[in-house]
This record gives sequence, structure tokens and C-alpha cells, in this order.
Amino acid sequence: MSDALEKAEQAAREAAESTDVARLVAAVLATQQAMQQQATPVVQQTPAPARRPVGLYVAAGIGGAVAVSFLAMAAALLAVAVAIGGVCATVCLLVLRGLWADYQNQKRK
Repeated sequence: MSDALEKAEQAAREAAESTDVARLVAAVLATQQAMQQQATPVVQQTPAPARRPVGLYVAAGIGGAVAVSFLAMAAALLAVAVAIGGVCATVCLLVLRGLWADYQNQKRK
């Protein structure tokens, strides 16, 4: 780096002797300085990820739990209804069998 600086100083001294060259070197140096200032890295802040509302998830969880409990109650009521229907059908068939047996006995007499 020091070699490059020494060469740049010598070039500047030589250019100072000639006004046109001095203006050209001054323009080049100004351009280099401007480029170095622009080349400084710009730190970009990444945006934070969007936060989703927690209340929506809590409400969905509560609603789901209520829906599952209602479905469980409906299934229990359906099971009770099927059991009652089965008992009623059994009693009906037993009564009809008894009536049929009585009818058959009266036919034979």
C-alpha cells in the first residue's frame, strides 16, 4: 500500500508541473473518493416477521373443543336411542310370538 501511495504522490508532483494534468488528476482523485464513499456498505434492516394474532387461535381451539363435546353428546344420544329402539323391538317380537303361540293353541282345540 505504501508503494502505491508513493507512486500516487510522485504522479501528483509530476502533474502539478502541468496544469492540465493536475486538473485531470484532481478529477480522478475526486472521483475515487466519491466512489469510496458510495461503496460503504449500507446496512439494511430486515423487517421482523409479522406476528399473527394469538386470540384467533385460542378462539378456534375453544370452538373446536365445544364442537367435539357436542358431537360426543349427539353420539351418546344416538346410542341411547338405538338401545331403546332395540328393547322396544325385542318386546314387540316377544309379545307377537306369545300371541302367535296362543293363536296356534286355539286353532288346535
